[in-house]
Amino acid sequence: MTHSQKIETMIQNGSDQLYTVCYPNPDKETIILLHGGPGTPDDFKLFIPKLEKDYQLIVFHQRGTRKSPCLSGDYSMEAYIADINTIADHFNVDKFHLLGHSWGGLYAQIYASKIPERVLSLFLSSPGTGTSKQWQQMEKEMMNYNKNHCTTIEWLKMGIYSLLGNLGSSKASQALFRQVVRNYNADYPAFHDVKLDMSNVSVQAGNQTRKEIMAYPLLPRLEDPAFPITVTFGDNDIFGASMHFVISRYPSAQVFTIKNSGHFPFLHNPQDYFAILHQHFQP
Repeated sequence: MTHSQKIETMIQNGSDQLYTVCYPNPDKETIILLHGGPGTPDDFKLFIPKLEKDYQLIVFHQRGTRKSPCLSGDYSMEAYIADINTIADHFNVDKFHLLGHSWGGLYAQIYASKIPERVLSLFLSSPGTGTSKQWQQMEKEMMNYNKNHCTTIEWLKMGIYSLLGNLGSSKASQALFRQVVRNYNADYPAFHDVKLDMSNVSVQAGNQTRKEIMAYPLLPRLEDPAFPITVTFGDNDIFGASMHFVISRYPSAQVFTIKNSGHFPFLHNPQDYFAILHQHFQP
């Protein structure tokens, strides 16, 4: 199985379209990968070679990001849940694993809380820690992390970019996310020059989704799930005390703290991170 065999398709969900890439692997279980943000699409290029031999993989640009136009303007959690169902149904996949990073990890939790019968497992990589007031606490922690990992001038610029982004400026949001990435890599000199493609950051998708997350009920505690859950955080992650929301929500989960790692463990400490990933995804 090679990357050249991937299938790219646009999947319709009502008036909205979802740019989806499938790395087919007949008769193997499926992993659906959920990128972070919200509003910052990622193609999981570091993950595909690690998993494509033993699994069928599906990656998609979430509604309103990059190649997935959201004409309906609907960024409700119900719409996000329906997107996963629509994609799985398109590929005739009844049950699947969910692998989510950052906001994608919260997206996976929201889906599993509503439709657990389709979930084979959850792999939550530095996941968003909760909805409603828990999301608000998490954002305060992220703000403090950013403030402590940039200069005063950079911090003031971030405030301006954030304000302009809230007013609808995609360029400002892209500049904000570029600085955020620099902050998240600030303690890791080898990655100071890492640049991510921000040209398709969607300010509307980000802003509207955040509003919906804050309006969404708190996620329930899942005492005895029918599927395994693995949670990873970096020992220098962007979250603080709110990480315990996730840990207490899933008392049966395997929880790992990855040493010498921030919010991007697949960059900062890939050896330990992918060892945990492979331990979870044993074919």
